[in-house]
Amino acid sequence: MKITMLGTGTSCGVPFIGCHCPVCLSEDPKDKRCRSSILIEKGNTKVVIDTGYEFRLQCLRSGVERLDGVLYTHAHPDHLFGLDDLRAFYREEKSVDIWGSKGTIDRIKTLYPYVFKPFSNDGLPHLSPHIASQGVPFLVGEIEFIPFFMTHGPVESTGYRFGNCAYVTDVSDIREEENLKYLENLDVLIIDALMEKKHPSHLSFGEACEIGKKCGAKRVYFTHISHTMKHVDIERKYNGIAKPSYDTMTVEVDDE
Repeated sequence: MKITMLGTGTSCGVPFIGCHCPVCLSEDPKDKRCRSSILIEKGNTKVVIDTGYEFRLQCLRSGVERLDGVLYTHAHPDHLFGLDDLRAFYREEKSVDIWGSKGTIDRIKTLYPYVFKPFSNDGLPHLSPHIASQGVPFLVGEIEFIPFFMTHGPVESTGYRFGNCAYVTDVSDIREEENLKYLENLDVLIIDALMEKKHPSHLSFGEACEIGKKCGAKRVYFTHISHTMKHVDIERKYNGIAKPSYDTMTVEVDDE
């Protein structure tokens, strides 16, 4: 299995408009962070989690030309508002399958009512929605996903386990009693880590490391990173505990 980090930044992206901090002015390409999203590939199956503002550019940059499905963590704009570009991924006159919690799918139906019309060659996106339920596995091609619901400030977000990997972004409380079982025996944990300071809607670097330790993940990668710290400094400070991910980074994982 191969995971590509399509984007690893927070909602404002990095660099942030009008900001002249050392991170935003950095010439290190690893400090250029699009909104968070990943591509998962196993065999012939290709799945994306979230379609943020730069989704089209991310696909072009990473050579994504077909998809078997799209999963959504929640309906905040930085994870959703590239949805219209799914019009590029019809296959054999079939609508694109998407998954998300009931709340997320309902929100998408409100924001994008035109994408759920019957398929036709009208140049618009056509999506087939599927509800992801807590702890209920579902298949997308060759990949099985297990969704679980977490707290993201005042709202809810969905984490996904697939094989021995998990993607846990936009979370302030993973609800350990309910969800730690979905994070056991992981080879790879990709987890929300906004900054060093505590935040009401996101995990800090330290909190993300603690979760990685509790679930015994072999490899922990931060994502949804803000412009408060350079990639090289995060890498140095958390060396041996976790690594900051960066746009276009790939992670290879042995299939089960």
